[in-house]
Amino acid sequence: MTAKHYALPPGGVPDQAGHISGRAVFKTAYAVIPNSVLRDIVTSRLPHWSLTRAWILARPLSGFAETFFQAILEVQPGGGSTRPEPDPDGEGAYFVLAGTLEIAYADRTERLGPGGFAWMAPGERYRITNTSDEPAVFHWIRKAYQPVADIATPSSFTVDADSVAPVAMANANGRWRTTRLIDPDDIGHDMHVNVVSLDPGALIPFAETHVMEHGLYVLEGKAVYRLNEDWVEVEAGDFMWLRAFCPQACYAGGTGPFSYLLYKDVNRHPDLRLR
Repeated sequence: MTAKHYALPPGGVPDQAGHISGRAVFKTAYAVIPNSVLRDIVTSRLPHWSLTRAWILARPLSGFAETFFQAILEVQPGGGSTRPEPDPDGEGAYFVLAGTLEIAYADRTERLGPGGFAWMAPGERYRITNTSDEPAVFHWIRKAYQPVADIATPSSFTVDADSVAPVAMANANGRWRTTRLIDPDDIGHDMHVNVVSLDPGALIPFAETHVMEHGLYVLEGKAVYRLNEDWVEVEAGDFMWLRAFCPQACYAGGTGPFSYLLYKDVNRHPDLRLR
């Protein structure tokens, strides 16, 4: 990733001359929440977060996301939380879109700018603060951690996306790349968060159909995405939810790179009991 200007929610409220129709789609296999609907009136306030509003994009819900919560938070200067995670089993991933996020945990304090990433282990005591003079905007992805006997829970960490070498995907001549923000070889992790990038005209060349659930936020660019039986146009600032086994593929368009932040659940035996 070289770009540092990621798409943000537009906020505000359209005027009375706007169109009611739009690109929002909600189906059993997938949902598309376009940037145009991320307005002021759909935000939430969160307990123990000050000067903060949240656009909640996904949460565990029958017929919707099953494994994760994902939201975009906007924290004003001086705001934040000393008790961010309400669930004792909750693990959290943070990815900064704009501004500066300060995160204090263990014996350290880290300041993360756009492209900065943090993973907080379940039970970690940490605080989130915006000590700058401009809003901090970031993704917060949460999941109930699934411990495994004799496998250590990983320690909390921070990293910048630019410091992680992207992996060129096979047979794509470097035009399709994945920046893996969580070590894919550490089986202690039960979620992965990646930045996927495609050059204009590059594609995901087959309909991926797999057990992993996805939350997908377009950071920049535009593309046509195959979701189940539909082709859907997406652009910077759009969010997609893909249920397990939803066929998916992508063709990048536009004049610049297409990239997105990707969540998926990994590395655990599937539950044999229906929830």
